[in-house]
Amino acid sequence: MLTALLRLFALRPILAGSLLGIPLLTLILLGLATAVFLKLLLFVGLPILLGLWLLRLIRKPQHEPAQTM
Repeated sequence: MLTALLRLFALRPILAGSLLGIPLLTLILLGLATAVFLKLLLFVGLPILLGLWLLRLIRKPQHEPAQTM
């Protein structure tokens, strides 16, 4: 199989580069996009949600004890 790949590179370098290069480039870009998405979720989304949750917790009306007769 290695000799077949070497022949492919020797005979058609552009085709061989596109066959091997595009999937690798796609995987690298997909990994980078995933890392950026997770960092945005962790460092932007999570603090915003935590702040909104605390704000709602503070502004929620306190439950008053029921008055019985």
